[in-house]
Amino acid sequence: MDSKKLEHFKQILSTQLRNLTETVNDDRAAAIDSIDGDAKDVVDKSQQDVNQELALQLGERASKMIADIDQALQRIDDGTYGICERCGKEISDRRLEAVPTARYDAACQEIIEQEEGMADEISTL
Repeated sequence: MDSKKLEHFKQILSTQLRNLTETVNDDRAAAIDSIDGDAKDVVDKSQQDVNQELALQLGERASKMIADIDQALQRIDDGTYGICERCGKEISDRRLEAVPTARYDAACQEIIEQEEGMADEISTL
């Protein structure tokens, strides 16, 4: 992959990382604010518990996305970005535009999903 394309994807990944980090920080602050003990009744407390659980799940998902972005940026630095980790073939620009953190080309991703029983749930490019 040429340096212009690498810089393009690095910019996309850096922007995603910055936005995601800001969102996580905002969500964390909101979750802390919601734990103020002002639940007036059982319904309020129940809603507060549901909101906290949702915030935790979103935080876990965001943490995984941040890790994926960090790994993709590391692959750019290592010179392995855009190369399928399974077969060694180049990942298409179209796929990288859709999923900049992609570690596998579309064919290998499909095989992996079939092996994991997820082929019907997630479509690949």
